[in-house]
Amino acid sequence: MNRRDTLKRVLAYTAHARLQIVLSLTFAFASVALTLYLPVLTGRAVDLFVGAGKVDFAALGMILARMAIVIGLTALSQWAMSVCNNRITYRTVRDIRRDAFAHIQRLPLSYIDAHPAGDVVSRVIADVDTFADGLLMGFTQLFTGALTILGTLIFMLRIDVGVTVVVVLVTPVSLFVAAFIARRTYDMFRLQSATRGEQTALISEAVGGQKVVQAFGREEACQRQFDEINARLEKCSLRATFFSSLTNPCTRFVNSLVYAGVAIFGALAAITGGVSVGQLTCFLTYANQYTKPFNEISGVVTELQNAVACAARVFELIDEPAEAPDSADALELARADGSVELDDVEFRYLPERPLIEDLNLAAAPGSRVAIVGPTGCGKTTLINLLMRFYDVDGGSILVSGRDVREISRRSLRRSFGMVLQDTWLKSGTIRENIAMARPGATYEEIVAAAKAAHAHSFIRRMPGGYDAEIGEDGGGLSEGQKQLICIARAMLNLPPMLILDEATSSIDTRTELQIQNAFAKMMEGRTSFIVAHRLSTIENADAILVMRDGHIVETGTHRELLAKNGFYAELYNSQFAH
Repeated sequence: MNRRDTLKRVLAYTAHARLQIVLSLTFAFASVALTLYLPVLTGRAVDLFVGAGKVDFAALGMILARMAIVIGLTALSQWAMSVCNNRITYRTVRDIRRDAFAHIQRLPLSYIDAHPAGDVVSRVIADVDTFADGLLMGFTQLFTGALTILGTLIFMLRIDVGVTVVVVLVTPVSLFVAAFIARRTYDMFRLQSATRGEQTALISEAVGGQKVVQAFGREEACQRQFDEINARLEKCSLRATFFSSLTNPCTRFVNSLVYAGVAIFGALAAITGGVSVGQLTCFLTYANQYTKPFNEISGVVTELQNAVACAARVFELIDEPAEAPDSADALELARADGSVELDDVEFRYLPERPLIEDLNLAAAPGSRVAIVGPTGCGKTTLINLLMRFYDVDGGSILVSGRDVREISRRSLRRSFGMVLQDTWLKSGTIRENIAMARPGATYEEIVAAAKAAHAHSFIRRMPGGYDAEIGEDGGGLSEGQKQLICIARAMLNLPPMLILDEATSSIDTRTELQIQNAFAKMMEGRTSFIVAHRLSTIENADAILVMRDGHIVETGTHRELLAKNGFYAELYNSQFAH
C-alpha cells in the first residue's frame, strides 16, 4: 500500500468526526487570526513611543488591555482546538484497533500459523500508537501552520509589498529541502516499524517459552538472537531519525535567511520613510511567525512519514483476505446425526509438499473411531479438516450426508465437542472458563460437568472455588489441572460428535482411568474421533485407523489389527517391549 492509499484510508476513518473537524478548523482559524493580530497591536504600541517624554499612555493602556484580551482568547481557542483534535485522533485509533482485532477473529488459521503472534500484536498496539502520535501532531500543527503562513503573507503585503516579495522568493528553498528529505524517510520508517515487529515477536516467543529456554540452556542463544535484531533496529532507527532530523536545522537555516532579508530590506525602507519603526517591528515579528510554521510543518512531515508507515502495516493486516465466508444458502445444522464420511480427501499446507492424499473414511453414527500413527502422519490435520479450520484441497468431507462446505461453520463446529492436547484457558474465573462451552449454563450444571471430569475436588480446594481467578492461559494451574478444566468444558455441552486429541496426555494414571470411564459414558450414542499415542487407551474403539504419511494404511478393531501383524502391531508392541 503506497502513501496516497494509506492517507485515503486514514481520512475515511475520520469521516465520523466531521463535526469535530469543523470545530477544530474553526478554533484553528480563530487562533491564527488572533495570533496574527497581536503583532499589529505591538507595532501600534511601539509607534506611541515617539521620544523622551512623548508617550501617549492613555492610548498605550487601551492597546495593552486589547492585547491581554487577544492573548486570552488565543489560549482559549488553542485549548478548544486541542480537545477537538484529541477526540478525532483517539476515536480514529479506537476504530482502527477495533477493526484490526475484529479482522483477526475472521482470519484463516493459515495466516495465524504463518505469522508470529508478536508481530501481529506489534501492528495492533505499537504501530497504532505511533500512528496516533503522528496523526495528533498533524491535526494540531499542519493546518494551523498553513493558515499562519497564508495569513502572515496577507498582513505583510498590507504593510510593504517589496519586503514581502523577498520573503516569498526565499520560501521555496525551505519547501524543497523539507520535501526532499521527507521522500527519503518513508522507507526508513517502514523498515524500522517492521524490525520492531520482528523484535516484539521474539520477545513474546521467548517470554512465553521461558521455561523451555532455561531448561535447555538457550539463554545465550536467545540473547544473541535478540542482540542481532536489536542492533538492526538501532541501525535503521538511527538512520531514519538522522535523516528526518535534518529537516528542522535545514529549514531553520533557510528561515534565518528570511529573517535577515526582512531585517535588511525593512531597515532600508524605514530609513527612507517607507515604513515606521512600529511597522518594522511588526514586520520582524511576522517574519518569525512566518518561518516558525515551516519548522513545525517539517517536524510534522517527519512524524507523518513514520505514522503513515505504521498505518500501512496495520491496514495490511486489516486487508488480509478473511476466511472465506459461508455461502448465502449455507445450511444451519440444527442436530447432526453423527455420520461422517471422507471421500478421496487431499490436503497440503504447502503447495509443493503433499500431506494427505486419497483419504477415505466412513464413520457410522455413534461409532468410536481411533486415529493412530507416528508424529507428522496427519492425525491432527485430519481433525482440523473435520472442524473446517482448513478446507480440503480435493475430495469432500460429509457430515450428516452434507458437504461441510455447504454447512455454516458455526453450526458445524457446534456439532463437535473438542478436547485437545494443547489446553487453552483465558484469564478469568474457573466458572467462566468451563461455561465457555455453554455461556447460559447454571452453576449446578457447571459443577456437575466438573465432577464428571474429576476436576471438582481440586477446584473446591482453591481459594474462591469456582470463582477463583486464573491468569492468562491458566497461569497458576498445573498442566493436568488445565486439561481437566478443558474436559469439564466439553462435558458441559455434549454435542453429537466428539474429538479427543490426546485428551489425557497430562493426567496421572489413576485419574486417567477415572476420566476414561467418564469418556466412555460421554461417548455413548455419539460419534467420537480419538487421537491417541498410548494405544492401550483405544483398545475398545469400534474402528482404528492407522495413518502413515497422510494415508490410511490399515483399518480394523484392535484384535483384527494385532492379528494382521502389520504396522499397527509394530506400533503396539513397541510400547510394551521390554
